[in-house]
Amino acid sequence: MPNNETNLQAVTLPHAWSVRSWRTRPAEQMPRYADPVELEGALAELGRLPPLVTSWEIQSLKQQLAEAQDGKRFLLQGGDCAESFDECSSDVISNRLKVLLQMSLVLVHGMRKPVVRVGRFAGQYAKPRSADMEIIDGVSLPSYRGDIVNGPAFTPEARRPDPRRMIKAHARSAMTMNFVRALIDGGFADLHHPEYWDLGWVGHSPLADEYRHMVAAIGDAVRFMETLSGAEVHNLNRVDFYTSHEALLLPYEESMTRQVPRNWGWFDLSTHFPWIGMRTAQINGGHVEFLRGIRNPVAVKVGPSVTPDQLLRLVDVLNPEDEPGRLTFIHRMGAAHIGAKLPALLDAMRRDGRRVLWVCDPMHGNTEPTANGYKTRRFANIAGEVEQAFDLHAAAGTRLGGVHLELTGEDVTECLGGARELTELDLERAYRTCVDPRLNYEQALEIAMLIVRKQNQLSAPR
Repeated sequence: MPNNETNLQAVTLPHAWSVRSWRTRPAEQMPRYADPVELEGALAELGRLPPLVTSWEIQSLKQQLAEAQDGKRFLLQGGDCAESFDECSSDVISNRLKVLLQMSLVLVHGMRKPVVRVGRFAGQYAKPRSADMEIIDGVSLPSYRGDIVNGPAFTPEARRPDPRRMIKAHARSAMTMNFVRALIDGGFADLHHPEYWDLGWVGHSPLADEYRHMVAAIGDAVRFMETLSGAEVHNLNRVDFYTSHEALLLPYEESMTRQVPRNWGWFDLSTHFPWIGMRTAQINGGHVEFLRGIRNPVAVKVGPSVTPDQLLRLVDVLNPEDEPGRLTFIHRMGAAHIGAKLPALLDAMRRDGRRVLWVCDPMHGNTEPTANGYKTRRFANIAGEVEQAFDLHAAAGTRLGGVHLELTGEDVTECLGGARELTELDLERAYRTCVDPRLNYEQALEIAMLIVRKQNQLSAPR
Protein backbone atom coordinates (compact mmCIF):
# COMPACT_ATOMS: atom_id res chain seq x y z
CA MET A 1 0.00 0.00 0.00
CA PRO A 2 1.46 3.43 -0.90
CA ASN A 3 2.55 5.69 1.92
CA ASN A 4 -0.12 8.30 1.21
CA GLU A 5 -2.86 5.65 1.57
CA THR A 6 -1.29 4.43 4.81
CA ASN A 7 -1.32 7.96 6.21
CA LEU A 8 -4.94 8.43 5.13
CA GLN A 9 -5.86 5.22 6.91
CA ALA A 10 -4.23 6.38 10.13
CA VAL A 11 -6.19 9.64 9.98
CA THR A 12 -9.53 8.29 8.81
CA LEU A 13 -10.20 5.09 10.73
CA PRO A 14 -12.75 5.96 13.44
CA HIS A 15 -11.56 5.83 17.01
CA ALA A 16 -12.57 2.82 19.13
CA TRP A 17 -14.95 1.46 16.50
CA SER A 18 -15.57 -2.14 15.52
CA VAL A 19 -18.21 -3.79 13.43
CA ARG A 20 -19.82 -4.96 16.69
CA SER A 21 -19.38 -1.80 18.77
CA TRP A 22 -22.99 -0.75 18.11
CA ARG A 23 -23.98 -3.60 20.44
CA THR A 24 -22.61 -1.62 23.39
CA ARG A 25 -25.09 1.21 22.73
CA PRO A 26 -28.86 1.41 23.12
CA ALA A 27 -30.48 0.61 19.78
CA GLU A 28 -34.07 1.60 19.04
CA GLN A 29 -36.49 -0.28 16.77
CA MET A 30 -34.83 -3.68 17.27
CA PRO A 31 -37.10 -6.76 17.19
CA ARG A 32 -37.02 -9.17 20.12
CA TYR A 33 -35.89 -12.57 18.86
CA ALA A 34 -37.00 -15.37 21.16
CA ASP A 35 -34.06 -17.72 20.53
CA PRO A 36 -30.53 -16.19 20.72
CA VAL A 37 -28.97 -19.39 19.36
CA GLU A 38 -31.24 -19.33 16.32
CA LEU A 39 -30.38 -15.66 15.78
CA GLU A 40 -26.61 -16.18 15.94
CA GLY A 41 -26.89 -19.17 13.61
CA ALA A 42 -28.73 -17.10 11.02
CA LEU A 43 -26.19 -14.27 11.34
CA ALA A 44 -23.28 -16.68 10.92
CA GLU A 45 -24.85 -18.08 7.74
CA LEU A 46 -25.52 -14.57 6.47
CA GLY A 47 -21.90 -13.63 7.10
CA ARG A 48 -20.75 -16.42 4.75
CA LEU A 49 -23.00 -15.31 1.88
CA PRO A 50 -21.62 -13.14 -0.96
CA PRO A 51 -21.97 -9.36 -0.71
CA LEU A 52 -24.71 -7.60 -2.66
CA VAL A 53 -22.62 -4.62 -3.82
CA THR A 54 -18.91 -3.87 -4.22
CA SER A 55 -16.59 -1.41 -2.53
CA TRP A 56 -15.69 0.27 -5.83
CA GLU A 57 -19.38 0.86 -6.60
CA ILE A 58 -19.72 2.45 -3.16
CA GLN A 59 -16.74 4.71 -3.76
CA SER A 60 -18.06 5.70 -7.18
CA LEU A 61 -21.38 6.72 -5.63
CA LYS A 62 -19.58 8.73 -2.95
CA GLN A 63 -17.76 10.68 -5.66
CA GLN A 64 -21.03 11.38 -7.47
CA LEU A 65 -22.66 12.56 -4.23
CA ALA A 66 -19.69 14.89 -3.69
CA GLU A 67 -20.38 16.35 -7.14
CA ALA A 68 -24.05 16.76 -6.21
CA GLN A 69 -22.91 18.75 -3.15
CA ASP A 70 -21.12 21.10 -5.54
CA GLY A 71 -24.16 21.48 -7.79
CA LYS A 72 -22.72 19.41 -10.64
CA ARG A 73 -25.27 16.58 -10.25
CA PHE A 74 -28.75 16.07 -8.81
CA LEU A 75 -29.73 13.08 -6.66
CA LEU A 76 -32.92 11.18 -7.46
CA GLN A 77 -33.59 8.62 -4.73
CA GLY A 78 -36.85 6.72 -4.88
CA GLY A 79 -38.72 3.48 -4.52
CA ASP A 80 -41.15 1.59 -2.32
CA CYS A 81 -41.81 2.55 1.28
CA ALA A 82 -41.16 -1.11 2.10
CA GLU A 83 -40.41 -3.96 -0.27
CA SER A 84 -42.22 -7.26 0.20
CA PHE A 85 -40.94 -10.73 -0.55
CA ASP A 86 -44.06 -11.47 -2.61
CA GLU A 87 -43.36 -8.56 -4.98
CA CYS A 88 -39.88 -9.70 -5.96
CA SER A 89 -41.03 -10.19 -9.56
CA SER A 90 -39.78 -9.09 -12.95
CA ASP A 91 -42.79 -6.83 -13.63
CA VAL A 92 -42.59 -4.97 -10.32
CA ILE A 93 -38.81 -4.52 -10.56
CA SER A 94 -38.80 -3.40 -14.20
CA ASN A 95 -41.70 -0.97 -13.62
CA ARG A 96 -39.88 0.52 -10.64
CA LEU A 97 -36.78 0.93 -12.79
CA LYS A 98 -38.80 2.44 -15.63
CA VAL A 99 -40.31 5.21 -13.54
CA LEU A 100 -36.92 6.18 -12.08
CA LEU A 101 -35.37 6.22 -15.54
CA GLN A 102 -38.19 8.37 -16.90
CA MET A 103 -37.92 10.78 -14.00
CA SER A 104 -34.17 11.02 -14.47
CA LEU A 105 -34.66 11.68 -18.18
CA VAL A 106 -36.94 14.60 -17.34
CA LEU A 107 -34.41 15.94 -14.83
CA VAL A 108 -31.39 15.57 -17.12
CA HIS A 109 -33.21 17.22 -20.00
CA GLY A 110 -34.60 20.08 -17.91
CA MET A 111 -31.76 20.76 -15.46
CA ARG A 112 -28.92 20.18 -17.92
CA LYS A 113 -26.86 18.19 -15.45
CA PRO A 114 -26.23 14.48 -14.72
CA VAL A 115 -28.56 12.70 -12.31
CA VAL A 116 -27.43 10.28 -9.59
CA ARG A 117 -29.97 7.45 -9.66
CA VAL A 118 -30.47 5.64 -6.35
CA GLY A 119 -33.27 3.15 -5.79
CA ARG A 120 -34.98 2.42 -2.49
CA PHE A 121 -34.86 -1.29 -3.27
CA ALA A 122 -32.84 -4.52 -3.04
CA GLY A 123 -32.93 -4.34 0.76
CA GLN A 124 -35.73 -1.98 1.88
CA TYR A 125 -37.37 -4.76 3.88
CA ALA A 126 -37.35 -3.25 7.39
CA LYS A 127 -39.66 -0.54 8.69
CA PRO A 128 -39.72 1.40 11.98
CA ARG A 129 -42.92 1.30 14.00
CA SER A 130 -44.46 3.63 16.53
CA ALA A 131 -45.13 0.84 19.03
CA ASP A 132 -43.66 -2.61 19.71
CA MET A 133 -47.12 -4.18 19.92
CA GLU A 134 -50.28 -3.89 17.84
CA ILE A 135 -53.72 -4.45 19.37
CA ILE A 136 -56.74 -5.52 17.29
CA ASP A 137 -60.03 -6.55 18.90
CA GLY A 138 -58.29 -6.98 22.25
CA VAL A 139 -55.55 -9.23 20.81
CA SER A 140 -51.97 -7.96 21.23
CA LEU A 141 -49.21 -9.12 18.86
CA PRO A 142 -45.77 -7.80 17.86
CA SER A 143 -45.98 -5.00 15.30
CA TYR A 144 -45.16 -5.77 11.69
CA ARG A 145 -41.59 -4.52 11.15
CA GLY A 146 -41.14 -5.45 7.51
CA ASP A 147 -40.65 -8.78 5.77
CA ILE A 148 -37.05 -9.07 6.97
CA VAL A 149 -38.39 -9.40 10.53
CA ASN A 150 -41.92 -10.86 10.45
CA GLY A 151 -45.06 -11.12 8.32
CA PRO A 152 -47.96 -8.66 7.93
CA ALA A 153 -50.75 -11.15 8.71
CA PHE A 154 -52.19 -10.59 12.18
CA THR A 155 -51.45 -14.06 13.57
CA PRO A 156 -49.00 -15.19 16.26
CA GLU A 157 -47.08 -17.28 13.70
CA ALA A 158 -46.69 -14.45 11.18
CA ARG A 159 -45.81 -11.79 13.75
CA ARG A 160 -43.09 -13.83 15.45
CA PRO A 161 -39.69 -12.22 14.65
CA ASP A 162 -37.87 -14.88 12.64
CA PRO A 163 -34.09 -14.50 12.11
CA ARG A 164 -34.22 -16.81 9.08
CA ARG A 165 -36.06 -14.02 7.27
CA MET A 166 -32.73 -12.18 7.02
CA ILE A 167 -31.43 -15.00 4.80
CA LYS A 168 -34.53 -14.69 2.64
CA ALA A 169 -34.12 -10.89 2.46
CA HIS A 170 -30.55 -11.35 1.25
CA ALA A 171 -31.74 -13.76 -1.46
CA ARG A 172 -34.53 -11.44 -2.61
CA SER A 173 -32.14 -8.48 -2.63
CA ALA A 174 -29.62 -10.44 -4.70
CA MET A 175 -32.32 -11.43 -7.21
CA THR A 176 -33.46 -7.82 -7.49
CA MET A 177 -29.92 -6.54 -8.02
CA ASN A 178 -29.11 -9.25 -10.55
CA PHE A 179 -32.20 -8.42 -12.59
CA VAL A 180 -31.58 -4.65 -12.47
CA ARG A 181 -27.96 -5.13 -13.54
CA ALA A 182 -28.98 -7.49 -16.32
CA LEU A 183 -31.57 -5.01 -17.62
CA ILE A 184 -29.09 -2.14 -17.61
CA ASP A 185 -26.22 -4.14 -19.11
CA GLY A 186 -28.61 -5.43 -21.77
CA GLY A 187 -29.48 -1.92 -22.97
CA PHE A 188 -32.72 -1.36 -21.05
CA ALA A 189 -31.52 2.15 -20.15
CA ASP A 190 -30.31 2.99 -23.67
CA LEU A 191 -31.23 6.56 -24.60
CA HIS A 192 -31.54 5.39 -28.20
CA HIS A 193 -34.59 3.37 -27.10
CA PRO A 194 -36.50 5.21 -24.35
CA GLU A 195 -39.63 3.44 -25.58
CA TYR A 196 -38.39 0.46 -23.54
CA TRP A 197 -39.35 2.46 -20.46
CA ASP A 198 -43.00 2.99 -21.34
CA LEU A 199 -45.56 1.89 -18.78
CA GLY A 200 -48.62 0.63 -20.63
CA TRP A 201 -51.24 1.74 -18.11
CA VAL A 202 -50.39 5.44 -18.50
CA GLY A 203 -50.92 5.66 -22.25
CA HIS A 204 -53.70 8.21 -21.74
CA SER A 205 -52.05 10.17 -18.95
CA PRO A 206 -52.49 13.96 -19.02
CA LEU A 207 -48.67 14.11 -18.86
CA ALA A 208 -48.05 11.65 -21.70
CA ASP A 209 -47.81 14.20 -24.51
CA GLU A 210 -45.41 16.46 -22.61
CA TYR A 211 -43.18 13.50 -21.81
CA ARG A 212 -43.21 12.17 -25.38
CA HIS A 213 -42.27 15.59 -26.76
CA MET A 214 -39.33 15.59 -24.35
CA VAL A 215 -38.25 12.12 -25.44
CA ALA A 216 -38.49 13.15 -29.10
CA ALA A 217 -36.33 16.22 -28.44
CA ILE A 218 -33.68 14.12 -26.71
CA GLY A 219 -33.77 11.57 -29.54
CA ASP A 220 -33.26 14.34 -32.08
CA ALA A 221 -30.30 15.68 -30.09
CA VAL A 222 -28.71 12.23 -29.88
CA ARG A 223 -29.09 11.66 -33.61
CA PHE A 224 -27.67 15.12 -34.32
CA MET A 225 -24.56 14.42 -32.21
CA GLU A 226 -24.06 11.09 -33.89
CA THR A 227 -24.44 12.62 -37.35
CA LEU A 228 -21.78 15.20 -36.52
CA SER A 229 -19.37 12.67 -35.05
CA GLY A 230 -20.06 9.96 -37.62
CA ALA A 231 -20.32 7.33 -34.88
CA GLU A 232 -22.79 6.12 -32.28
CA VAL A 233 -22.56 7.78 -28.86
CA HIS A 234 -21.94 4.61 -26.91
CA ASN A 235 -22.03 6.00 -23.38
CA LEU A 236 -25.76 6.64 -23.81
CA ASN A 237 -26.57 2.94 -23.77
CA ARG A 238 -26.26 2.39 -20.03
CA VAL A 239 -26.51 4.29 -16.74
CA ASP A 240 -25.09 3.97 -13.26
CA PHE A 241 -27.69 2.76 -10.79
CA TYR A 242 -27.25 2.42 -7.05
CA THR A 243 -29.26 0.96 -4.17
CA SER A 244 -30.20 2.30 -0.76
CA HIS A 245 -32.19 1.21 2.25
CA GLU A 246 -32.79 2.22 5.84
CA ALA A 247 -30.08 0.65 8.00
CA LEU A 248 -32.60 -0.30 10.65
CA LEU A 249 -31.94 -3.96 11.44
CA LEU A 250 -28.38 -3.71 12.73
CA PRO A 251 -27.67 -7.45 13.09
CA TYR A 252 -28.27 -7.78 9.34
CA GLU A 253 -26.11 -4.76 8.53
CA GLU A 254 -23.31 -6.04 10.78
CA SER A 255 -23.25 -9.42 9.06
CA MET A 256 -23.01 -7.77 5.65
CA THR A 257 -20.19 -5.41 6.68
CA ARG A 258 -16.85 -6.64 5.40
CA GLN A 259 -13.23 -5.76 4.81
CA VAL A 260 -12.18 -6.12 1.19
CA PRO A 261 -8.82 -6.87 -0.46
CA ARG A 262 -6.57 -3.93 -1.35
CA ASN A 263 -8.79 -1.41 0.42
CA TRP A 264 -8.70 -0.25 4.01
CA GLY A 265 -11.61 -0.01 6.39
CA TRP A 266 -15.06 -1.58 6.51
CA PHE A 267 -17.86 -1.43 3.92
CA ASP A 268 -21.51 -2.26 4.46
CA LEU A 269 -21.91 -4.44 1.37
CA SER A 270 -25.67 -4.89 1.75
CA THR A 271 -26.25 -1.58 -0.05
CA HIS A 272 -24.43 1.36 -1.57
CA PHE A 273 -26.15 4.07 0.46
CA PRO A 274 -27.55 3.28 3.94
CA TRP A 275 -29.55 5.86 5.85
CA ILE A 276 -31.13 6.14 9.29
CA GLY A 277 -34.35 7.86 10.33
CA MET A 278 -35.24 10.23 13.13
CA ARG A 279 -36.27 7.39 15.43
CA THR A 280 -32.74 5.94 15.37
CA ALA A 281 -30.54 9.05 15.04
CA GLN A 282 -29.59 9.40 18.73
CA ILE A 283 -25.98 10.57 19.02
CA ASN A 284 -25.13 7.84 21.53
CA GLY A 285 -27.34 5.21 19.91
CA GLY A 286 -26.38 2.02 18.16
CA HIS A 287 -27.38 3.15 14.67
CA VAL A 288 -25.21 6.28 14.68
CA GLU A 289 -22.39 4.20 16.16
CA PHE A 290 -22.67 1.69 13.33
CA LEU A 291 -22.78 4.32 10.57
CA ARG A 292 -19.79 6.27 11.87
CA GLY A 293 -17.42 3.38 11.18
CA ILE A 294 -18.35 2.27 7.67
CA ARG A 295 -16.89 3.82 4.52
CA ASN A 296 -20.18 4.03 2.63
CA PRO A 297 -21.77 7.40 2.05
CA VAL A 298 -24.48 7.68 4.70
CA ALA A 299 -27.61 9.75 5.22
CA VAL A 300 -29.79 10.88 8.11
CA LYS A 301 -33.44 11.91 7.95
CA VAL A 302 -33.99 15.30 9.58
CA GLY A 303 -37.42 16.20 10.96
CA PRO A 304 -38.96 19.37 12.42
CA SER A 305 -37.94 18.48 15.99
CA VAL A 306 -34.19 18.44 15.20
CA THR A 307 -32.21 21.40 16.53
CA PRO A 308 -29.14 23.03 14.94
CA ASP A 309 -26.99 21.75 17.82
CA GLN A 310 -28.15 18.18 17.25
CA LEU A 311 -27.38 18.47 13.56
CA LEU A 312 -23.87 19.82 14.15
CA ARG A 313 -23.16 17.02 16.65
CA LEU A 314 -24.23 14.46 14.06
CA VAL A 315 -21.75 15.96 11.61
CA ASP A 316 -19.01 15.74 14.24
CA VAL A 317 -19.69 12.05 14.71
CA LEU A 318 -20.51 10.94 11.16
CA ASN A 319 -18.19 13.16 9.12
CA PRO A 320 -15.51 14.57 11.42
CA GLU A 321 -13.04 15.09 8.56
CA ASP A 322 -15.51 16.91 6.30
CA GLU A 323 -15.15 14.29 3.58
CA PRO A 324 -16.99 15.27 0.37
CA GLY A 325 -19.89 12.97 -0.47
CA ARG A 326 -19.81 11.25 2.90
CA LEU A 327 -22.88 12.74 4.62
CA THR A 328 -26.36 13.56 3.34
CA PHE A 329 -29.11 15.22 5.35
CA ILE A 330 -32.60 14.37 4.07
CA HIS A 331 -35.00 16.93 5.52
CA ARG A 332 -38.63 15.82 5.90
CA MET A 333 -40.46 18.63 7.59
CA GLY A 334 -43.94 18.65 6.05
CA ALA A 335 -45.33 21.45 3.92
CA ALA A 336 -46.82 23.15 6.99
CA HIS A 337 -43.55 23.24 8.95
CA ILE A 338 -40.64 23.50 6.53
CA GLY A 339 -40.78 27.30 6.32
CA ALA A 340 -40.43 27.69 10.08
CA LYS A 341 -38.07 24.81 10.85
CA LEU A 342 -35.56 24.43 8.00
CA PRO A 343 -33.94 27.92 7.80
CA ALA A 344 -32.27 27.69 11.25
CA LEU A 345 -30.70 24.34 10.32
CA LEU A 346 -29.42 25.63 6.99
CA ASP A 347 -28.03 28.76 8.65
CA ALA A 348 -26.20 26.79 11.35
CA MET A 349 -24.56 24.47 8.83
CA ARG A 350 -23.58 27.31 6.52
CA ARG A 351 -22.13 29.44 9.32
CA ASP A 352 -20.13 26.47 10.62
CA GLY A 353 -18.78 25.72 7.16
CA ARG A 354 -19.97 22.09 7.16
CA ARG A 355 -20.20 20.31 3.81
CA VAL A 356 -23.21 18.04 3.41
CA LEU A 357 -25.59 17.14 0.61
CA TRP A 358 -29.07 18.52 1.30
CA VAL A 359 -31.98 16.44 0.01
CA CYS A 360 -35.74 16.96 0.36
CA ASP A 361 -38.08 14.12 1.37
CA PRO A 362 -41.53 15.65 0.80
CA MET A 363 -43.35 12.42 1.67
CA HIS A 364 -42.95 11.58 5.35
CA GLY A 365 -43.97 14.91 6.83
CA ASN A 366 -47.20 15.02 4.84
CA THR A 367 -48.97 11.81 5.88
CA GLU A 368 -52.55 12.10 7.10
CA PRO A 369 -55.56 9.83 7.75
CA THR A 370 -58.76 10.05 5.73
CA ALA A 371 -62.34 9.77 6.90
CA ASN A 372 -62.65 6.34 5.27
CA GLY A 373 -59.69 4.93 7.19
CA TYR A 374 -56.80 5.20 4.72
CA LYS A 375 -53.38 6.68 5.40
CA THR A 376 -52.62 9.04 2.52
CA ARG A 377 -50.63 12.05 1.33
CA ARG A 378 -51.89 15.01 -0.69
CA PHE A 379 -49.97 15.69 -3.89
CA ALA A 380 -50.40 19.42 -3.33
CA ASN A 381 -48.54 19.18 -0.01
CA ILE A 382 -45.79 17.01 -1.52
CA ALA A 383 -45.30 19.47 -4.38
CA GLY A 384 -45.55 22.41 -2.00
CA GLU A 385 -42.79 21.10 0.23
CA VAL A 386 -40.47 20.59 -2.77
CA GLU A 387 -41.08 24.14 -4.01
CA GLN A 388 -40.56 25.63 -0.55
CA ALA A 389 -37.34 23.62 -0.16
CA PHE A 390 -35.87 25.17 -3.32
CA ASP A 391 -36.85 28.67 -2.17
CA LEU A 392 -35.51 28.23 1.37
CA HIS A 393 -32.16 26.90 0.18
CA ALA A 394 -31.85 29.75 -2.30
CA ALA A 395 -32.60 32.28 0.46
CA ALA A 396 -30.06 30.64 2.82
CA GLY A 397 -27.27 30.49 0.26
CA THR A 398 -27.26 26.70 0.36
CA ARG A 399 -28.17 24.19 -2.34
CA LEU A 400 -30.92 21.60 -2.61
CA GLY A 401 -29.08 18.71 -4.23
CA GLY A 402 -31.74 16.05 -4.55
CA VAL A 403 -35.09 14.51 -3.66
CA HIS A 404 -36.05 11.35 -1.78
CA LEU A 405 -39.43 9.91 -2.79
CA GLU A 406 -41.63 6.94 -2.03
CA LEU A 407 -43.01 5.85 -5.39
CA THR A 408 -43.95 2.89 -7.51
CA GLY A 409 -44.35 2.04 -11.17
CA GLU A 410 -47.64 0.29 -10.45
CA ASP A 411 -51.11 1.71 -11.09
CA VAL A 412 -51.87 2.54 -7.46
CA THR A 413 -54.17 5.14 -5.94
CA GLU A 414 -52.56 5.94 -2.59
CA CYS A 415 -51.82 9.69 -2.74
CA LEU A 416 -54.58 12.24 -3.34
CA GLY A 417 -54.50 14.72 -6.21
CA GLY A 418 -51.99 14.88 -9.03
CA ALA A 419 -52.61 14.83 -12.78
CA ARG A 420 -55.79 12.75 -12.46
CA GLU A 421 -56.97 14.61 -9.34
CA LEU A 422 -57.45 11.45 -7.27
CA THR A 423 -60.03 11.76 -4.50
CA GLU A 424 -60.67 9.80 -1.30
CA LEU A 425 -63.08 7.58 -3.23
CA ASP A 426 -60.24 6.68 -5.65
CA LEU A 427 -58.15 5.35 -2.76
CA GLU A 428 -60.39 2.33 -2.52
CA ARG A 429 -59.68 1.34 -6.14
CA ALA A 430 -55.99 0.44 -5.86
CA TYR A 431 -54.59 1.04 -2.39
CA ARG A 432 -51.93 -1.68 -2.11
CA THR A 433 -49.19 -0.50 0.22
CA CYS A 434 -48.60 -2.37 3.48
CA VAL A 435 -47.08 0.65 5.18
CA ASP A 436 -46.93 4.15 3.64
CA PRO A 437 -48.73 5.67 0.61
CA ARG A 438 -46.63 6.04 -2.55
CA LEU A 439 -46.69 8.27 -5.59
CA ASN A 440 -47.84 6.43 -8.70
CA TYR A 441 -46.09 6.85 -12.05
CA GLU A 442 -48.00 9.96 -13.13
CA GLN A 443 -47.54 11.73 -9.82
CA ALA A 444 -43.83 10.88 -9.74
CA LEU A 445 -43.33 12.21 -13.25
CA GLU A 446 -45.25 15.34 -12.33
CA ILE A 447 -42.86 15.92 -9.41
CA ALA A 448 -39.88 15.58 -11.77
CA MET A 449 -41.38 18.20 -14.09
CA LEU A 450 -42.12 20.48 -11.14
CA ILE A 451 -38.47 20.22 -10.01
CA VAL A 452 -37.29 21.26 -13.46
CA ARG A 453 -39.65 24.23 -13.61
CA LYS A 454 -38.67 25.39 -10.13
CA GLN A 455 -34.94 25.02 -10.73
CA ASN A 456 -35.17 26.92 -14.02
CA GLN A 457 -37.25 29.63 -12.37
CA LEU A 458 -34.63 30.16 -9.67
CA SER A 459 -31.71 30.14 -12.13
CA ALA A 460 -33.34 32.49 -14.66
CA PRO A 461 -31.72 35.96 -14.95
CA ARG A 462 -33.49 38.58 -12.87
